[in-house]
Amino acid sequence: MITLKSEREIKGMAASGAVIAGVQQGLFDIIKPGISSWVIEEFANDYIESHGARASEKGFEGYKYATCVSVNEEVAHATPRKNLILKTGDIVSVDMTVNLDGYESDACWTYAVGEVKPELQKLMDDTLKSLYLGIDQAVIGNRIGDIGHAIQQFTEVENNYGDIRELIGHGIQPTMHEQPNVPHYGEAGKGLRLKEGMTITIEPMISMGTWHIASREAKGDNWEYYVTADGTPCAQYEHTIAITKDGPKILTAHANEDPKYLID
Repeated sequence: MITLKSEREIKGMAASGAVIAGVQQGLFDIIKPGISSWVIEEFANDYIESHGARASEKGFEGYKYATCVSVNEEVAHATPRKNLILKTGDIVSVDMTVNLDGYESDACWTYAVGEVKPELQKLMDDTLKSLYLGIDQAVIGNRIGDIGHAIQQFTEVENNYGDIRELIGHGIQPTMHEQPNVPHYGEAGKGLRLKEGMTITIEPMISMGTWHIASREAKGDNWEYYVTADGTPCAQYEHTIAITKDGPKILTAHANEDPKYLID
């Protein structure tokens, strides 16, 4: 079932999203060569709890942590690890979901560890651009396929990346994962029509090679995560979005966000 959110609910989700944005902003200073990915988990968990929120991923389907921390060829759902030391040239995606006063938000950001190769920086820049191309299609009357088509056209057709198929965006609120599914590929004009009050995530995962993924087991955690099937690097960016009469509004917006994406 898809629920249409009121203005009050959307503002509650934006308050939750501001907690995620605060974590993401802080990680720009935290992530550097020589730290373990566990430092990311500790910082995020402490920040979330100190702001009166909780990490929704903790306990979800047996998951133990506040964050998913995926490095280089890791696509998604990787665990933070004390023995994984970040080094110059790595890229690391940090995905988290937060609940504040009953309101959910979900976002991911990819960070460069020190100086990265130009092709990796381009991958990150293009993945971020593809997110916003998808967001711009999230308007009343458009269809889910318009979002995916805009992302796939830019990433795969124009830039020869791999647009991951098996992991997709979703509706959000009142729980972490709701209908509708929001693929990052597809055909324009196809799929569910977008309506005012829908809240969704858009979260392209783009690789430098294939769009196929493979699974790995997180040792000691009884947890499965995903890597690119050919071992090429992957970047991911995600925002939680509200469909409004004034266009798409980003509920996990950073401080430097274009004002057109911000709720009043």
